[in-house]
Amino acid sequence: MSDRLGPIPPESMTEAQRVAAQAIIDGPRGALYGPFVPLLRSPELLDNAQRMGEYLRYRSAIGVRLSELAILVTAREWNQKVEWAIHAPIAAQVGIPPAVMGAIARGERPEAMLVDESVVYDFCIELHREKRVSDRVYNDALALFGEHGVVDLMGINGYYTFLAMVMNTAQTAVPPSTAAPLPD
Repeated sequence: MSDRLGPIPPESMTEAQRVAAQAIIDGPRGALYGPFVPLLRSPELLDNAQRMGEYLRYRSAIGVRLSELAILVTAREWNQKVEWAIHAPIAAQVGIPPAVMGAIARGERPEAMLVDESVVYDFCIELHREKRVSDRVYNDALALFGEHGVVDLMGINGYYTFLAMVMNTAQTAVPPSTAAPLPD
């Protein structure tokens, strides 16, 4: 499987592509990688997407730990190995236990989750698999996170689904990672 939309040499970039790439390099990500490489073909889409992603990844109302959990569930549901390679080490750093990550990687419901992790997991799984969220799961999320948190949780699922679609279509190469690879 070859990378359909790999890196663009700097000398081949348009001015709009250079500006969009530099905004990512100068931001908290520090480099142009993963989904932003294929998205560079549409600089305005890239710019808007990366700004949304910056908020959802670094400042969402549910916090970084639970955002990373939601990203891992999304990566598993979309079989997205790049997202997994990038985010599994971050999830481990912010406190998602290895057993929880291992169960998610295998497509299983983790047994030993904190209450907030369980609520996020159930919300994400229902949203991805059922294309909706039951009243019980919605009300659990609402009680823990409020409306702002519920909306951000929906946003994280949607944003990382978008990135998964981009990378699955582009066949983006999986970067080296300290995490075990996501199984097929």
